[in-house]
Amino acid sequence: MIRLGMIGWRGMVGSVLMQRMREEHDFEGVEPHFFSTSSVGGEAPKESGGERLKDADDIRELAACDVLITSHVDDYTKKVYGPLRESGWKGYWIDAASTLRMADDSVIILDPVNSEVIKRGLSRGIRTYVGGNCTTSLMLMAVSSLFKAGLIEWMTMMTYQAASGAGAAYMLELVKQMDRITAPIREHPSDNALEVDRSTASSEPSNHALRRAPRREPDTLDCRRDARGANKGRMEGDGGDQQDTCARSPRSR
Repeated sequence: MIRLGMIGWRGMVGSVLMQRMREEHDFEGVEPHFFSTSSVGGEAPKESGGERLKDADDIRELAACDVLITSHVDDYTKKVYGPLRESGWKGYWIDAASTLRMADDSVIILDPVNSEVIKRGLSRGIRTYVGGNCTTSLMLMAVSSLFKAGLIEWMTMMTYQAASGAGAAYMLELVKQMDRITAPIREHPSDNALEVDRSTASSEPSNHALRRAPRREPDTLDCRRDARGANKGRMEGDGGDQQDTCARSPRSR
């Protein structure tokens, strides 16, 4: 039976993934193990069969799994992936973070847009599969056929990291801060815009916890047809000399 390790399953992305896997009965036929960076030994989801949360930084525990799915932040991938591979682990690494998207031995996955690319990767022995940028992925699901048909030459967009990317604890902190900001308005409603502004500004909530959240710079995502057939993001389709390309160009604030 396949030993499946889950990391980062409590954040927004991980929570949605868990919900979908339960709905699709994906835990049937596998032996799931749940890891944590902050609650080692704590209670794991029901699919664990009563097993406690494992240490997500323990390379030996991670290497005991055939497949690892992580929805954690980039820093986790940077810290764990290299030592794990260097230990001789040959399992499948499936990652939502951006760290390995441009690695030569990885494939960006967006099924069904690039399902043939994924299949070719599997046949070539590729064992690292990485999710694309969320905005780009949603956009390609909608318009990839237009790119392939040559009806769109290029598309550029900019996205910023949401609070949900930092995890459930920081989302809760944000909700608490929002409550503190809006409390004066609820107690003394006003239809005067300046008065509303003064009331919210005077509340001065603490943002200490959010300052500790992982900070990510915005990305400019440039999706275009590459007449040379070179696909920088490896999300290309089959057929023809012209391929769909998603180039990731970091920009500073």
